Amino acid sequence: MGRFRFSALKVKQEIPIPARTGVGFRLARGEYVQVVDPEGQQCGDLFAYNAEDVTEHLSAEHTRVFVDRLFPLEGQSFVTNLRRPILMLEQDHSPGIHDMLFAACDPPRYAQYGVREWHPNCAENLRTAMKALGHEVCHVPQPVNLFMQVAVLPDGRVDFRPPATSPGDWVLLKAFIDCLVVISACPQQWNPAANYRPSDLLARILIAG
Repeated sequence: MGRFRFSALKVKQEIPIPARTGVGFRLARGEYVQVVDPEGQQCGDLFAYNAEDVTEHLSAEHTRVFVDRLFPLEGQSFVTNLRRPILMLEQDHSPGIHDMLFAACDPPRYAQYGVREWHPNCAENLRTAMKALGHEVCHVPQPVNLFMQVAVLPDGRVDFRPPATSPGDWVLLKAFIDCLVVISACPQQWNPAANYRPSDLLARILIAG
């Protein structure tokens, strides 16, 4: 089978994701989403739901079992809590360092850092984006943390490090089913997850030309 040709795709929609915010959109079966890190060293929390039944969602824990890895390789799939493929990692034009271990940042997380006032966070970005798509979300699933670098050390400890991405790096995902996708440009500034300076991301919905 020949290698997938990115050049065979055309842009259907371009969706800016300003720093510290999240966006949601519908991705039809067979469509692609390219997630771009324009400035480099920015991570993004990615969530996906079955568009017809949002009780079914991308599940990091089920995906780890499905691929027998901490994160899929190119050509491998993310699966849902019903163990069905929902998105495939079609191409990874980045150093290939991502995370599926850490929960989305939320108000209690920032309180642990001593932040007293409200702070943007990926959990609320998810809820806001899904509400705009017509759905209330109570439970926040474990996200796919694109471009986030979390080192797993030999003694079992984990260590946050700045993303290894350079400006313009990207990943390309293909939808197996009609789904609702939310991407949050993580606002974390108290650890290296976004290199202490949250910046923009960009999403492009692509279709076969």
